[in-house]
Amino acid sequence: MTVEITIQQFLLALSGLIAIVNPIGGALIFAQVTGQFSHAERVLLSRRIGTYAAVIMLGALWAGTPILNFFGVSLAALRIAGGLVVMSAAWTQLNRPEAREARKQAEASGSRDKRMQEPPAEALSGNLNEIAFFPLTLPFTVGPGTIAVAITLGSSRPEALANRIGFYASVSAAALCVALIVVLVYGSADRVVALIGPARARVLGRLFAFLLLCVGCQILLTGVNDAVASFHRP
Repeated sequence: MTVEITIQQFLLALSGLIAIVNPIGGALIFAQVTGQFSHAERVLLSRRIGTYAAVIMLGALWAGTPILNFFGVSLAALRIAGGLVVMSAAWTQLNRPEAREARKQAEASGSRDKRMQEPPAEALSGNLNEIAFFPLTLPFTVGPGTIAVAITLGSSRPEALANRIGFYASVSAAALCVALIVVLVYGSADRVVALIGPARARVLGRLFAFLLLCVGCQILLTGVNDAVASFHRP
């Protein structure tokens, strides 16, 4: 596998994952639902969320396709279905970002309720770690849409075994980059809110959604091409 192809796979995975995760839009809601937290607690939360998000995305990238193949789902079918799912999620983000923001805010609002019910000394040790995974990581930051995108990206692995090392290295690096961006943006959520604001974040969200729509189309076309080739194969 050439360096150029590896870079292309990294950029494709990075654009797809960062578009569906949308850390900037998530940071605006994160700042609202963690308004009762101190800055130190927000930084700690962002690090844990980033760690959990990286584990979930890497698990979907590495294990999603083999698990589906075990149940008899072909690679072409997986790419076609995954491309449709990604395009559907992107289309919803593109046309109804307000609905997605409201859903994410509802998913994350449980963390604020739990925080207010716990004493400050206990919140930092036990409750903080609990809400970092649910609901702030799953499903707020990396929900079913992100997992579907990761599995679909993993289905783009090359057939040749020798090329899979570079492929998994590139897509894993993309997932880790997205997780790192989540840590940085969530940890500075108050600054992000002051710098960007809801209106600009919504514009960026639409740009990410269009980029995700293009990624979904590319994955779908690859799946259709593989399916047509299999029909003509003797």
